[in-house]
Amino acid sequence: MSPTPSSDAPRVRQRLLSIFGGSVGNLIEWYDFYIYSAFSLYFAPSFFPGDNPLVRQLNAAGIFALGFLIRPIGGWLMGLYADSRGRRAALTLSVSLMCLGSLVIALCPTYEQVGILAPIVLVLARLLQGLSLGGEYGTSATYLSEVATSRHRGFYSSFQYVTLIMGQLLATLTLLVLQRLVLTGPELEAWGWRIPFLCGAALAIFGFYMRRNMVETEAFQVVAARRTEYRPMLELARHPREIALVIGLTLGGTLAFYTYTVYMPKFLVSSVGLSRDDATLISAGSLFLYMLLQPAFGLLSDKVGRRPVLMGFGLLGTLCTVPLFTALTSTRDSFTAFLLVMTALVIVSGYTSINAVVKAELFPASIRALGVGLPYALTVSVFGGTAEYVGTWFKLQGHESWFYWYVTGGIFCSLLVYLLMRDTARHHRFDSQES
Repeated sequence: MSPTPSSDAPRVRQRLLSIFGGSVGNLIEWYDFYIYSAFSLYFAPSFFPGDNPLVRQLNAAGIFALGFLIRPIGGWLMGLYADSRGRRAALTLSVSLMCLGSLVIALCPTYEQVGILAPIVLVLARLLQGLSLGGEYGTSATYLSEVATSRHRGFYSSFQYVTLIMGQLLATLTLLVLQRLVLTGPELEAWGWRIPFLCGAALAIFGFYMRRNMVETEAFQVVAARRTEYRPMLELARHPREIALVIGLTLGGTLAFYTYTVYMPKFLVSSVGLSRDDATLISAGSLFLYMLLQPAFGLLSDKVGRRPVLMGFGLLGTLCTVPLFTALTSTRDSFTAFLLVMTALVIVSGYTSINAVVKAELFPASIRALGVGLPYALTVSVFGGTAEYVGTWFKLQGHESWFYWYVTGGIFCSLLVYLLMRDTARHHRFDSQES
């Protein structure tokens, strides 16, 4: 007989639709960004002349890393925009920039056609996509955490990485379908690599309309209504501890994530000795299971706290990275390789599932998108975006095992932060939206 259920139902439905809208846009953005990595083995010859495939891969990985170097600028500009004009407006702008970048790559002429201009255009398109993605993370993390209920903030926020991984998985599945069912290897190298970029541009248009129809968060509306003077960089400077925490939280996690997702398919081909098709299958299967783990770990953090989950990743990542890579290089069996990669991704789930909500819980609503996005993007550009390049460079120098220790060292640094930080599930800035 109580009116509460009926009155709450529209709000719950609206919250779920908002989470869905934000998540779909996030999926499209990450698909657009990751198809570069998924298809780099095929389009590298079109932009980088030479006979050494490892050198071409290194050049392609370098441009992939460049897309990350501009992410701090995107995190800064889009964070300012999200905190001043609203989360919805920033997310809509972000997906529009990603659409443009994908379209430019899809239509870009090759080195044989225009010479050095071809890789220059490729770089500019990746910089545009990096600018978009730099703003996407902080704004979407803020949006999802603000529309979630307090009891299930970890669970709802974990869907940011569900859609992130889904975008990566969709890029991998696109490659798998084109490899196995549609085109031959020479056709993929000649022109087939353009297809996923055209699809990405079309999907981004759909994401634009989805995000235009999202509701703005109450947290932003409350702050915007009370705001009399806005000096975001000055206000952000008052939170040096929180900025340092975001950097420390991110360092090991982003290095591990990009190592086991972006770099791993190349590692399985060049170091383990598997075929491209087998590496793609392993990547697709492990990413699918990895995606399903995110809500489970997010829900766990709502029950036991964020800090124990993060510490589980830090401890296991520090102890297991070198043994896992060593075991991978010793096997030639696809199923064994899949199990080893899956073990690594289970460990990394302790970071990826909740890292967004932990960072959002550190900052007040007035600078939340900027506070999450800028230091995160700085750290990812230095450590995450360069993981593939560093791994390939170590291999080229004949010291591939040094990369295993490099990843271990990054995770250990983050473990020290997890040991010293307070649990944001209990000590957060969501009780007062302006505090």
